[in-house]
Amino acid sequence: MKLLITGGAGFIGSHLSEELINNGHQVIALDNLSTGRLENVSQLEGNSRFELVVDTVLNENLVDKLVEKNDVIFHLAAAVGVELIVKKPLESLTTNIKGSEMILEMAHRYHKKVLITSTSEIYGKNTNGPLKEDDDRILGSPLKSRWSYSTAKAVDEMLAYVYWKQKNVPAVIVRLFNTVGPRQTGAYGMVLPRFIEQALKNKAITVYGTGKQSRCFVHVKDVVKALIRLIDEPKAVGEVFNIGSQEEISIEKLAREIIKITKSSSKIKYIPYEKAYEEGFEDMQRRIPDISKINKLIGFKPTYTLAEIIKDIVSYVKKQ
Repeated sequence: MKLLITGGAGFIGSHLSEELINNGHQVIALDNLSTGRLENVSQLEGNSRFELVVDTVLNENLVDKLVEKNDVIFHLAAAVGVELIVKKPLESLTTNIKGSEMILEMAHRYHKKVLITSTSEIYGKNTNGPLKEDDDRILGSPLKSRWSYSTAKAVDEMLAYVYWKQKNVPAVIVRLFNTVGPRQTGAYGMVLPRFIEQALKNKAITVYGTGKQSRCFVHVKDVVKALIRLIDEPKAVGEVFNIGSQEEISIEKLAREIIKITKSSSKIKYIPYEKAYEEGFEDMQRRIPDISKINKLIGFKPTYTLAEIIKDIVSYVKKQ
């Protein structure tokens, strides 16, 4: 098949490109390289089944042509990372909402199937767990830029669902929970690569807030396989799925685990949220997914433990 991946040179997009090409497909990756990187897809350079188009998902004429000549669209392009969202909320809103709307409209125009990637940020401050796909969203004030990403992705999901209901666009929605692995950078606030880079340099590991907030980390290879299985599954159309791990850990314990695995001399340094981001910053205290829905449909289950994920990223960073 011919497949279009928006954000195809990004962390997840590059792994998805690689897996699809290994499965014998042709891939066109569209990326403006704002957070994606050429080195992410350097191993695919010269492969006749791969093409990188450096441009924005907001280029309507280009997106029209790309969607028309591909069979399926994986829409991953987005402004991501808490740091980027707080510093550039307008970019987050416009890129995420306009980009998704354009992709869905072109998918309707040319009768294409599309997978829309959303986020666990959708659930906001809902600390219940594990979180099910139909659980309530609990958000702070719309005047806090922290919630712009969650709001933009909620609009993306609504658009995908409405395009499916009203225009019969075969859309699949996935909510990704803290996807990590090789090629992810800590430059935009991603916690695991940032901690690992600090530990390997024996620098202070900077934990924002109290460190009691907890997360679940899933390896990008597990995520990519799930995305491919879902796009191939007819029963996934019109549905939303959590993709993540249920191995929960506090950020404070994560820092200690990384120090232990890397044999680092780093110490933990706690930084208040208002110093790390902005005055009045709000975070999610707990985020654990219920993955029973995706498990029932395609048998999804994470294969990497957190310790294995950390070791894999450490090995990658050392090679770099």
